[in-house]
Amino acid sequence: MTPPRPHATHPAVIARLLRAEGHLRAVISMIEDGKPCPDVAQQLQAVESAVRNAKRALIHDHMDHCLDAEHSPADRDELRAIARYL
Repeated sequence: MTPPRPHATHPAVIARLLRAEGHLRAVISMIEDGKPCPDVAQQLQAVESAVRNAKRALIHDHMDHCLDAEHSPADRDELRAIARYL
């Protein structure tokens, strides 16, 4: 198997996850402060969206990486394995 090399989208994925972390902290504070449920639900939707977008970006980048001609059949098997998370 080819040695791993950094993926170009990792900084963007990290930024998305940090955004999700901020939204999640806000949800916790909102619940502790007794904020209305519709407001909490809206913030939870933002958390889900940020995590889903981070996952999608990570997986798509990984798939592009594995489709590179330099990679072995074992790498392509890894591609099939990660695709199930889409």
